[in-house]
Amino acid sequence: MSNLIRQTAVTGILSVGMVMVIITGQIDLSVGSMVGFAGMAAVLVQIWLHWGLVPSLLTAVGVGVLVGLFQGWLTAYAQIPSFIVTLGGLLAWRGAAKGISGGVTFPISVQSFRALGQAYLGNTTGLVLMVLAVAASVWVVIHQKPFAEAPWVATMGNGRCGVSHTRSCRAGCCFCSRVELLFRRADSGACLCDGRSGGRFVTQNTPFGRYLYAIGGNSEAAKFSGINLRSHILMTFCIIGGLAGVAGVIYTARVGSAGPDAGTLLELDAIAACVIGGASLMGGRGTVLGACLGALFMASLDNGMSLKNVPDFIQDIIKGAILVTAVGLDVVGRQRD
Repeated sequence: MSNLIRQTAVTGILSVGMVMVIITGQIDLSVGSMVGFAGMAAVLVQIWLHWGLVPSLLTAVGVGVLVGLFQGWLTAYAQIPSFIVTLGGLLAWRGAAKGISGGVTFPISVQSFRALGQAYLGNTTGLVLMVLAVAASVWVVIHQKPFAEAPWVATMGNGRCGVSHTRSCRAGCCFCSRVELLFRRADSGACLCDGRSGGRFVTQNTPFGRYLYAIGGNSEAAKFSGINLRSHILMTFCIIGGLAGVAGVIYTARVGSAGPDAGTLLELDAIAACVIGGASLMGGRGTVLGACLGALFMASLDNGMSLKNVPDFIQDIIKGAILVTAVGLDVVGRQRD
């Protein structure tokens, strides 16, 4: 299970940001290239500038945020469709990674950086993180302001009962996820849990998250209700950019080196995870928890087919068929609604 969680970490972290973008009715096809570009930048500053762990991490996240900011500005303010912007980014950032590296693969020089993708948490660290997470969850349940009175909640079909149950279950769900940290959970798995918890809180318990659902559900109504569509779309692209930087660090640390082709096709895995987890490509529907479960399903599928020695072309066909089937079921469900 620890190995499976490690395999899920990169796709799961990307799916947290991807589901926010999809909820607003947008798409990001460049996250795979951003993972490779951010990971390459983090390793090169170690080699060229002799920077340590923390500056390398900040470099990767900063590169991801800047890329997301640029693409978000083109989408939100220049009014270029996100499909075109990120499709161009898929090629551009891959080319940038090849350009700054000269097409050469660089090994990681900082061992603490490598440990982020390969090491495991100790029992004491896992216990401390679990206690802190449970304490934070209890504090949220006691102090958070319910959103059931907000008009956008009613328009989305979330009643008082649903919000109340969400508040009541949060501490228990977070407790169960943190218990697994005691059983040799990988560092990358802890990052995945933190990203999932943070993303779930933002989307379900903040005005920003509720506005994302409103924008994706009916952008015109959201605009006339006073929501700044452009700033929120820009922010979602910055979030997915930062998460792509984190995923780039974990991916590079797990592989042990930064290559010009790192992160290829990760964007398809992230999108498939969101769709399998219940997100609608039309916008307005999806959850962070569902996206993470979809990422776990995709990792389990890859792992199982590899253990069964399924040929690569068969694996691609199966994953493509699953993605199309999931989107088809979503379309059928919308037609029935």
